[in-house]
Amino acid sequence: MRIVTCLIRAFIFFTLFAFALNNQHDTIVHWFFGAQWRAPLVIVVLVAFGAGLALGVLAMVPRWWRQRRLSQRQARTPPAPIPAVAEPSTVTPSDITLAQPPREGL
Repeated sequence: MRIVTCLIRAFIFFTLFAFALNNQHDTIVHWFFGAQWRAPLVIVVLVAFGAGLALGVLAMVPRWWRQRRLSQRQARTPPAPIPAVAEPSTVTPSDITLAQPPREGL
């Protein structure tokens, strides 16, 4: 299994490396108010990926904080006691009827 994981990682690395080698042409990113940014296409793609990743993480931070506070509150409060049963159940196996699937059409 370890060899398969290494092979998959190597394949992904060489695919991305070949992508970077094939996309070294300069690209112009036009911003607002006439501002421009010149960079190789692979850098532009990596910056866009990193910005999307950072934006996704920042969007998840409030939910992570809320879940963390909730789990800390639950860890501090003791569990509710289980109510005691007055008498044990007197159900016998013969009282239990098992649901059988319909046998028509078999």
